[in-house]
Amino acid sequence: MLALPISTAASGFVHSMLFLIICWFIMTIGALLVLEVNLRLPPGSNMITMAKSTLGLPGQIIAWISYLLLLYSLLSAYIAGGSDIFQAILLNINIKLPNSATSVIYTGLFSLVVYSGIQAVDYVNRGLMFGKLGIYILLVLIISPHVNLKSLHQGSLQTITASFMILIASFGFASIVPSLREYLHSDRRALRKVIVLGSLIPLTCYIIWNAIIMGVIPREGDNGLIALNINGHTTSGLILALSKEIHNEWIDGFFSFFSSICMVTAFLGVSIGLFDFLADGLKLRKSGVQGKSTLALTFLPPLTIALFYPGIYLHALSYAGICCVILLLLLPAVMSWQARRANPDQNLILVPGGYVLLTGMILTGLYLLTLAI
Repeated sequence: MLALPISTAASGFVHSMLFLIICWFIMTIGALLVLEVNLRLPPGSNMITMAKSTLGLPGQIIAWISYLLLLYSLLSAYIAGGSDIFQAILLNINIKLPNSATSVIYTGLFSLVVYSGIQAVDYVNRGLMFGKLGIYILLVLIISPHVNLKSLHQGSLQTITASFMILIASFGFASIVPSLREYLHSDRRALRKVIVLGSLIPLTCYIIWNAIIMGVIPREGDNGLIALNINGHTTSGLILALSKEIHNEWIDGFFSFFSSICMVTAFLGVSIGLFDFLADGLKLRKSGVQGKSTLALTFLPPLTIALFYPGIYLHALSYAGICCVILLLLLPAVMSWQARRANPDQNLILVPGGYVLLTGMILTGLYLLTLAI
């Protein structure tokens, strides 16, 4: 949500809205295909097990590499962005810490929630999401009267390809589908509803958010959205740019709080997906010494990246988008193809359209990868 208006600023609101809807549709089908394959296997199976059972060793290797790159890229982005906001909040109360210290504190604090398990993440995220929704509504109400409608018609369609991967990464939720399947006890109906309705909520919020941010903060200029795209402090820079355009005593506090929750909820969701993935792939327990080893493998690599490249937020999201295409679009389509050939039972198929749809998904994924390259 924080990256979208910055990364799509050159293309403008109308074009970004159109491609947000397209990306949502594609990635939701991918998530349903992940669920379809996962439900054919025992509970607790993650992407590694799914790829191995349907595609053998080559699929297992591709899943390992692309999954680790995806989730490590996302976590690197959220640690970099979250610690940037955390540092800005500390500065407001006259506490000055270096980037490295804020990154370590931020990661260490929320890794404890992940170690407590998906139920703890769920309860913490529920509380944060209620707060996030309330602040989001307040921000929309405060900012929307200042929107310049003419600004929403600016932009060039040709520049949208530069932000494709961040648009795709905005709907990378399929990585936690195996964890959700276990949590919801393989309830097909509930899982399908969670995926479809759950993904429509952020799509709607993304579109409204892009409208109010692009309608208030100018595209051009030193403090414009395009300039923020190359700023090492993207998230805190967005807060400053908005406060300069809207002179409201509440805006700084609300937006800082909102940005913080955005980072934390994303961080926790991705973290639990990676934690479960590593535990499944390495056959490790999620508690005790093995659990602590899994936790270290989950957080130390992205923390190291964020420490050496503190301004990596937008770049890491772009890399994550490429991995999303491979892992959550191409791989599910191919796995589903193989699974349906092995067992064509119609009761196991969640996504209609047959092999025509699967072919379309594969070709779409290959096209997106070509654009990224």
